[in-house]
Amino acid sequence: MNKIVKTAIIAMMVVQGAVAAHAQDMRKEADGTYVVNTTAIGKNIKGFKGATPVEIYIKNNKIVKVIALKNIETPKFFERAKGGVLPVWAGMKVSKAVKAKVDGVTGATLSSNALIKNVQAGLAYYQGHQ
Repeated sequence: MNKIVKTAIIAMMVVQGAVAAHAQDMRKEADGTYVVNTTAIGKNIKGFKGATPVEIYIKNNKIVKVIALKNIETPKFFERAKGGVLPVWAGMKVSKAVKAKVDGVTGATLSSNALIKNVQAGLAYYQGHQ
């Protein structure tokens, strides 16, 4: 193969990879709900033991729900953080939620703060990519 063809193939692979990565970060469901997944977006946001990714469900610029994804946090403490932090955003408009000051859960502070930062990162991504 000549050099131009090789370069073109590599460029197509890079673009394809970028498109696939975006599709994993946010998708639109049949009913119009956007789902933002922070697995890649928040990969550097850590709780006590590691990453704490979430999925944020948004319909008509309003948060429907936020669910925690698989992680390696201590289950007892993570459940406390999840129950105290994630329901707070349900029903909020995205414009209000990005400015919201959400308190962490005592006894699960690192996990709580990581969840809050993941939601904030996911909402910022949504605003920039919808």
